[in-house]
Amino acid sequence: MSKVAWLFPGQGSQSVGMGLALVEAEPAARAVLQEADAALGFPLSKVMAEGPEETLKLTEHTQPAILTHSTMVVRAWGHRLPRADFAAGHSLGEYSALVALGALDFQDAVRTVRERGRAMQTAVPVGVGAMAAILGMSLADVEASCAEAVAATGKIVVPANFNGPGQIVIAGHAEAVEAALTAAKARGGRKMMQLPVSAPFHSPLMEPAQAHMEPILRGLPFKAPTCPLVNNVDAAAVSAPEALRDGLIRQIPGAVRWQATLDLLLDEGVSTFIELGPGKVLAGLVRRQAKERGLEISALSLGAPEDWAQLG
Repeated sequence: MSKVAWLFPGQGSQSVGMGLALVEAEPAARAVLQEADAALGFPLSKVMAEGPEETLKLTEHTQPAILTHSTMVVRAWGHRLPRADFAAGHSLGEYSALVALGALDFQDAVRTVRERGRAMQTAVPVGVGAMAAILGMSLADVEASCAEAVAATGKIVVPANFNGPGQIVIAGHAEAVEAALTAAKARGGRKMMQLPVSAPFHSPLMEPAQAHMEPILRGLPFKAPTCPLVNNVDAAAVSAPEALRDGLIRQIPGAVRWQATLDLLLDEGVSTFIELGPGKVLAGLVRRQAKERGLEISALSLGAPEDWAQLG
């Protein structure tokens, strides 16, 4: 029998106006938005609906906005969707997954991710860190380019996101990231780009954010999820509450192992993938990875009422 995975997007999927049509169409979604405003003590709903974009892009706003949108989708439509055998979320999306699976209270989660956003932004002064995507290169070549940059600059740069075959994001000190891109070009790299982010997420430079967030996460109540979560930091299926908590703590400076996450889900026989929340990035990544492996799968993204037609 075909297995189902629910996927939850992370930072970068936000846009001004996100969730507006869903709020107008679904009372359950509207209730989630009101709950978020009350939990945070400020009108996140206004930031999501009206922006401006620069305000929404602030990490402390982006993270609760994406979590809220994903939770709106689950509360509005989750009971009408195929039951999840597994779930996974990209970075921030891991919180959305845990809320959807009943492992984490939404109000606790939305407050926590706002603080996570603040902690990640303040861990490294603006301009000191950077991230860049390198496409079409092997992991070995990317790692070698990073090692060369570290040796040349004395700074930190590491692979931070393994998003799919030949899609690797690096993060670290801006000087070291630039040096790694130069080294990658010398190794034949042709497609690379600096990312428009203000901090080097998922790198050792995030250790101050991890230190700040650990006691907060230790204080949150976690429950057993309704199905296993494939976590970012290990790309392993976990269900024990303490393992879920530990994964969130370790993922802050740890790499997002998304390619390995999708490999595990495909190996487990998942053939239906449903992305819940803003954007369509994760559905695209799983389609490409399944195609490369010669597997037939269905991958769709549900974030607005017009998306519902995809389910037939």
